[in-house]
Amino acid sequence: MRKKISIIGAGFVGSTTAHWVAAKELGDIVLLDVVEGIPQGKGLDLYEAAPIEGYDVRVIGTNDYADTAGSDVIVVTSGAPRKPGMTREDLIKVNANITRDCISKAAPLSPNAVIIMVNNPLDAMTYVAAQAAGFPKERVLGQAGVLDSARYRAFIAMETGVSVEDIQAMLMGGHGDEMVPLPRFSTIAGIPVSEFIAADRLEAIVDRARKGGGEIVNLLKTGSAYYAPAAATAQMVEAVIKDKKRVIPVAAYLNGEYGLSDMYFGVPVVLGAGGVEKIIELPLNDAEKALVQKSADAVRATLETLKSL
Repeated sequence: MRKKISIIGAGFVGSTTAHWVAAKELGDIVLLDVVEGIPQGKGLDLYEAAPIEGYDVRVIGTNDYADTAGSDVIVVTSGAPRKPGMTREDLIKVNANITRDCISKAAPLSPNAVIIMVNNPLDAMTYVAAQAAGFPKERVLGQAGVLDSARYRAFIAMETGVSVEDIQAMLMGGHGDEMVPLPRFSTIAGIPVSEFIAADRLEAIVDRARKGGGEIVNLLKTGSAYYAPAAATAQMVEAVIKDKKRVIPVAAYLNGEYGLSDMYFGVPVVLGAGGVEKIIELPLNDAEKALVQKSADAVRATLETLKSL
């Protein structure tokens, strides 16, 4: 029996995630949205591309959560989009309500699923989802670090003129301006990135990576990024569906790791069929620890706002 991936939210990120997942032939896809006709139209359009691209998966669009029953992975992209000048935290009230609604309807129908959250503010929404689902914490996680590290790697490739395939980068922290790129753990073909890029230029790249989402929002004027966020999400779906044991950064629930507890926070993990199968604790120096703590404080402040609603 083929695997089943349900994607809740048929906007640009959700539908593009469906595209990447279909192209990778990871499993049958259910694209769900509250708006009548949008998921049906996009699902049909994507399935009609199958004979051309050669992916043999079933794609359906629906407004009915019953169609998601028995999913192996549930991806949640539903939420209000971020507009120019709007912080992720501005979205917390409306998106918390949307998240609770989606998860309360989807989770009971797929009790063994891994849930991947994509909506913002990411760390807080993943916390909301975990509470609403009641799943083991390792089966609820957030997509942030894969996207942020991809942006970081892309900017390193632009700077050095080398292939993106040879660049590996690790980062931690909350999704957004307080994320913590870790140049000490970033390499090009195993060579420290500091051998290729001067310290001041590397800091500029780090700053651009932190603000990568906002840069695209400001360029688009009326929307936000979706190609890279969707590709990052599909990579996580693939790691779960194929039990690949990928070592990648995700928003995972911490219970003492890095000195943090009762929060979702971006850390490197082993991602496989069970979701977050291991949290990797890096040997951080004092400067890195300070940046992580600053990021954690920002995430904690968002959680406190959430809890006060």
